[in-house]
Amino acid sequence: MIRNENDFSLKLSRQDFNKIVDNHPEFFDELIQSPDITYRNFDSDFSSEAGQDQYYNLYAYFLAQKNGVEKNARHRKKLIRIYSAINSIFAYLANGGTFFGHQQSRLVADAEYAVYLHSESDNSQSKDEYDISKQKKLYIQSLRQMIDDEVKIDKESTEQEKTERIQKLNEFVNEADLLITNLFYLRCAQHFQYHYY
Repeated sequence: MIRNENDFSLKLSRQDFNKIVDNHPEFFDELIQSPDITYRNFDSDFSSEAGQDQYYNLYAYFLAQKNGVEKNARHRKKLIRIYSAINSIFAYLANGGTFFGHQQSRLVADAEYAVYLHSESDNSQSKDEYDISKQKKLYIQSLRQMIDDEVKIDKESTEQEKTERIQKLNEFVNEADLLITNLFYLRCAQHFQYHYY
């Protein structure tokens, strides 16, 4: 049984598990590439949207073993929450859609890859300690401004609905604001947002 922090679970027989291990050496490479690159290069067994979701979750599972499941649990959980908040902002602005549901399932792979890059970085400790308050404030303000601008041009909602929508969207921003506590989390949030949305 393969499970992760994002409520994904996959039950595999020993034979199916061994087949995945045998057919996907990329999960065990010394040099890890991003889940998007890895999927593009090795997706033959996982070609549907649901299959891609499975692939990203398997990627996250195997990379978590390499990164250390317990050792990096705090980083992993926090990144998943930050990425979920960002995905929720854009899903809510777009009034939903299948992209955001699949992205919610796949973001665990991006979080695990960020954990891997963080643990591989030589200077992560020193950068984590400097003051990011001004950078973070600008990032959070940009999210709030984008929300205001997007909701303002919505021609189908009443003023009351717009007000409620802005309030709900700002709850997601508030969550991201609380979770972004150092440069690592700030850069990860920015990269995730600008890469996918």
